[in-house]
Amino acid sequence: MPLFHPDRRHQNEASRRLWARYEIAYTAVDFGAAFAFVVGSVMFFFAAWQTAGTWFFLIGSILFAAKPTIRLVRELKLYEMGDEEDLAERYKG
Repeated sequence: MPLFHPDRRHQNEASRRLWARYEIAYTAVDFGAAFAFVVGSVMFFFAAWQTAGTWFFLIGSILFAAKPTIRLVRELKLYEMGDEEDLAERYKG
């Protein structure tokens, strides 16, 4: 089964738990990025807070950049979980 195939998340109980954990992490990062951008936007209304606002924008950008990384790592782990039989066969003496 190829990477990013929707059926991977339902392979077994372990894959469902892994999927859920990564979805929670993905959503938390999403909320963190949105929060950072909203706070940074408000800070830009005040000249004294513009530097701090710029940092919040940078933090939000880094969090948004982390999202595809979370998805890729999740998919690679699910891919490995689906190939257990192949891996076992490969390493038999």
